[in-house]
Amino acid sequence: MTVRAEDPLDVLHLDMDCFFAAVEMIDRPELKGRPVIVGGTAGRGVVASASYEARAYGVHAAMPTATAMRCCPNGVFISPSHGRYGEMNRRLLEIIESVTPAYEPIAFDEAFIDVSGAHRLFGTSLEIANHLRERVNDELGLACSIGVARSKLIAKLASKAAKPRVALSDSVPRRPVVTDGPGVLAIGPGEEIAFLYAHPLRALPGIGPKTMAKLQSVGISSIADAAEVGQERLRQLLGPHQGAIVVNFIEGIDPRRVEPDRDTRSIGAETTFSRDLYDPDELASRIRELSSSASTRARRSEAFGRTVSLKVRYRDLEIITRSRTFDHPLRSGAEIAEVAVSLLESVVCERGIRLLGVHLSNFVESGSARVQQLGLFAGEGGVEDMYQAKQRGDLDETADEIRRRFGGNALDPLSVLARRQVRDQGGPRSSPPGPAPAEGRE
Repeated sequence: MTVRAEDPLDVLHLDMDCFFAAVEMIDRPELKGRPVIVGGTAGRGVVASASYEARAYGVHAAMPTATAMRCCPNGVFISPSHGRYGEMNRRLLEIIESVTPAYEPIAFDEAFIDVSGAHRLFGTSLEIANHLRERVNDELGLACSIGVARSKLIAKLASKAAKPRVALSDSVPRRPVVTDGPGVLAIGPGEEIAFLYAHPLRALPGIGPKTMAKLQSVGISSIADAAEVGQERLRQLLGPHQGAIVVNFIEGIDPRRVEPDRDTRSIGAETTFSRDLYDPDELASRIRELSSSASTRARRSEAFGRTVSLKVRYRDLEIITRSRTFDHPLRSGAEIAEVAVSLLESVVCERGIRLLGVHLSNFVESGSARVQQLGLFAGEGGVEDMYQAKQRGDLDETADEIRRRFGGNALDPLSVLARRQVRDQGGPRSSPPGPAPAEGRE
């Protein structure tokens, strides 16, 4: 779909302001006006959300917590309250659904909304945006910013431009000063190009650090620069596929639709270790935990995948993935673990592993999963394999019910319980084979 000049401004991008931090401040009003930072608070934790007061000191999402502590030593650091955020997200989606079912959640705190079918009841797109913003504030006690445009690209940039601004005052001691933004910003057809050209090139979707470095090496750093270079040069630099996408974006053309029924592409679980792991047996144990979590999430979503992927981040931050695809879907956490552990055999554990992840993809309908699942490694077991696979899946569903009633750790294996006890008591840590690696800054 190409955006035409006569197309209405029917795409909204709703983005919550400092969502996790703002939820924490609802529950703890004494934190309002202070630099609140939500995220992992130990080891290799990262920032999930920061209040505007914390952002004035340079703190931002995905920053290592240790770095955030150096930037903002007077910050209030809080561990995430995932259940509370999930509750607020559910209520937010209920507000959006009361206006239109045509919305596409992007994360806990943002969504694209197609309001083309909501005008008769709720007025113009701008009126709908203001209506949603008021309800979010009144019913949730939270603030959000909304961009209104003809396309996803412009709507998302507009929602960011509608947000508050923050800076450190020049007085001594320096204090954060937060200035309200418009809250809702609409960009009409005649304003799109000038609005776009005011942004750096990295604001476009798909322009990551590597692409940005390649373009900057030839003197292209802004959207205006890219437009001046011309389409052919961009295609030469970026390749025909990415080049065509960027050319469209810098002309204000975004063919992406709001996708209310977007399919889940991957379900999984990941963990970052507080120390690098080298022992294959310990890594296999962690993989079994992650496989159990991934299979539980898949069953809750009734999403049964045919592909198991193992994600590894080494000590030097290099990321690799290994995967295996089957003709049939997998229901059982034990079978997912068998596959994922077998994939570990192609991983060089001696390099030191910082992160592990187990993911499922290539989903089929839940009915197919129940009928077609076979054993993975038992050869040509036929009916016996199918029966054993069904038993494993049924056992996992029973275990899910036990965990719901008695807590998520109710059925943890002894190996997990023992490791947790060692960790809580400050027990010994495993070390790499040979000389200990030198500590380096990351």
